[in-house]
Amino acid sequence: MRLRKEIDEMQEKEILLVAQISDALAHPARIKIFRYIMQCNKQRKQVCNKDLVEEFGYAQATISQHVKKLIDADLLQVMKKDRFSYYYVHLGTLQNYLDATRKFENM
Repeated sequence: MRLRKEIDEMQEKEILLVAQISDALAHPARIKIFRYIMQCNKQRKQVCNKDLVEEFGYAQATISQHVKKLIDADLLQVMKKDRFSYYYVHLGTLQNYLDATRKFENM
């Protein structure tokens, strides 16, 4: 009986993860921002709010709101350096999300 409960809890965690990440990626602007940061990370370029404003043409406040949603979902990590905050994709969270969505596919 104990084994069954542990399996159910694991599934519940995965369900919550998929819901949280899906919600964070539910806006087209957040997907574009996330992809841009991921591409910059691959090229080893640092990305801060100023870079995102220049790239997308949104107001700084709009960019900040979208980035906060991605940070709250643990899709982005923030590294502060001087007065700037630089964003990095949290690949562990992304991989956990992809693994969980693959499990739903096979149900």
